[in-house]
Amino acid sequence: MNYNSKRFKPVSSSQNSEVSGDVIFEYKQEGNRLSCDYFGSSIIQGHLLGLVDEHGNIEMYYHQINLKGILMSGICTSKPEIMKNGKVRLREQWQWTSGDKSFGESILEEI
Repeated sequence: MNYNSKRFKPVSSSQNSEVSGDVIFEYKQEGNRLSCDYFGSSIIQGHLLGLVDEHGNIEMYYHQINLKGILMSGICTSKPEIMKNGKVRLREQWQWTSGDKSFGESILEEI
């Protein structure tokens, strides 16, 4: 699976998340290296770096600055599935490495 030039938006996320449906994730991939810039909702600017395995699973680290001016960071594992329309859905399990260090889940869908 190659995520280069794919764009995603959240369709659901845990309450402790800072993302909502208006956040756009713009993925870039070179080899198995993934990067992404994202923004929207309560996030002024965010970035993630990850590695993609042979099944399209992503292991990543992310950091972002929220509207309160606080730098937040975390880790995430994403597992892809192909939807009936041919687009990719990512099921994510993540944990903050800053703040309260809580866990959460999100679902992103390709737009």
